[in-house]
Amino acid sequence: MIIIEVKDSETIDKALRRYKKKGQKTGILSELRRRKDYTKPSVERRKEILKASYIQKKYGNN
Repeated sequence: MIIIEVKDSETIDKALRRYKKKGQKTGILSELRRRKDYTKPSVERRKEILKASYIQKKYGNN
């Protein structure tokens, strides 16, 4: 859990901005998105290979 100390002279907008930045640094949201759907390692590898072959076809033959 992320805890932010709100200072007396600080606005809510600034505190929210600090909260979001701190959350981004820890990588909590990106980890949640990554874990949302499990894909087998073989499927991920196949996607990488297909993407590489597509790029090779598109940009490799000039």
